[in-house]
Amino acid sequence: MFARIMAVVAAVILLLTTVFCALGAMTLRNQQVNTRLERLTEEAREISFLAAQNYASTAALLIGMDDTTQKYLRWKAEKVFEQYGAYIVVVDRRGRIMDNQSMALEDDPDFSASLNGAELREAMLKVLSGEEVSVRVMLGGEAVFTVGVPFVQNKQVLGAVLIHTKAQRVEGGLTALLWPLIGIVLLVTLLAAAGIFLYVRSVLTPLKELTNASKAMAEGDYHVRVSTEHLNAEIREVANTFNKMADQVSAMDASRREFVANVSHELRSPITSIGGFVEGMLDGTIPEEERGRYLQVVADETRRLSKLIEKLLALSRLERDDAALEYSEFDMCELLRRCLVRRVNDLDLKQMEVDVQFQEDPCMVHADSERMEQVIINLLDNALKFTPDHGKLTLRTETLGDKIQVTIMDNGIGILPQDREHIFERFFTADRAHTSGKGTGLGLSICQRIMQMHGETIRLLDVPQGAAFALTLARSKESKGREHNAGT
Repeated sequence: MFARIMAVVAAVILLLTTVFCALGAMTLRNQQVNTRLERLTEEAREISFLAAQNYASTAALLIGMDDTTQKYLRWKAEKVFEQYGAYIVVVDRRGRIMDNQSMALEDDPDFSASLNGAELREAMLKVLSGEEVSVRVMLGGEAVFTVGVPFVQNKQVLGAVLIHTKAQRVEGGLTALLWPLIGIVLLVTLLAAAGIFLYVRSVLTPLKELTNASKAMAEGDYHVRVSTEHLNAEIREVANTFNKMADQVSAMDASRREFVANVSHELRSPITSIGGFVEGMLDGTIPEEERGRYLQVVADETRRLSKLIEKLLALSRLERDDAALEYSEFDMCELLRRCLVRRVNDLDLKQMEVDVQFQEDPCMVHADSERMEQVIINLLDNALKFTPDHGKLTLRTETLGDKIQVTIMDNGIGILPQDREHIFERFFTADRAHTSGKGTGLGLSICQRIMQMHGETIRLLDVPQGAAFALTLARSKESKGREHNAGT
């Protein structure tokens, strides 16, 4: 893949470099043509200046007078011809002419013979009218450049200087630029390709490391991480996101393993007890007169096992993606009373005092009443389990803006500081032993999951004695409407 990317990048670089170099070559060519035409125009202007200064002696030029001006003009004509192969004509209004036609005839007679077209006559008329011209015309199937400059004396046009040269002499000479341009193209391509190669490699190397780490994680290695050193900001962000995801997956895997281990332990204990006592009764190890007591233990362990499976199924249903709540408007105070009635026998058995503090009665909330009853029952069961006889149980509701807070508090043995951050973990029990009769350690996990589904919170409060749990629920629209009407 890396090789394909580099090939594509190199092809794009080569194409762009070629295009830009072609544009550069055209620009250089146009500049060269313009520069050469400007030089020819300057030569024509210089000749026209001399012709204007020596207009009175032009007749002498024709009869062969070898004065200084004539020599200089002929020397200039030779130089221009050597450099551009140009044919020079100096003509005044009286028809007197000076030219280098003999050199033109000797060098290229066909070219010299073709300099009589209508375009040239038109150019001559423009120059004699006082204009400077620079035209490209076709003569005999060949392109010719013509520049023309009038020579003027006392603001009067006395004549014209015309210089004709083949277009190839003006436009040529770019062949010498071809190899330097090719060299520049290759050099730029190589430098750009090297730069792109280094950059792409710096990007693809960590991406390859990410790919390998992803494959390792897919194969079950949740400890793999990607180094974030020497990475640019974008790739570092991707690597950090991957590492964060790996941490979460690793934590989930550890939680899964712990969950399986805890479930195995919780199932093994009652099953071992049930199996041991049943075998003891079958083989006669347990006397017949004691079988009633052990059958009661078997029944208790069976109920514990059934309760554990029930809670595991409940937690599994709550964590399904399609788990949904059935919202309704109901009275939270009435729900608390109903939950107390369901546990009245246990409360009477432990002779516990119940203190009910309802700020509003009725207290209407918007939630799933069945799920909330499950939360309250779990919290009441915890309070009953860890509160000694003659203890006190407090149920409180209060309004906090758009929320209703429900607090269930006992004055039992409380929760150790080191256990507080773990109480909502699955299978966590305060004694850390998971021994028979101490509960499944799933009740608070179920409570937290139900509150999360509601988008609400449940938390452990810091109280001087016992344990207190507070949860929030949304107030019903009906309740908020009554409060608004009362305020107005």
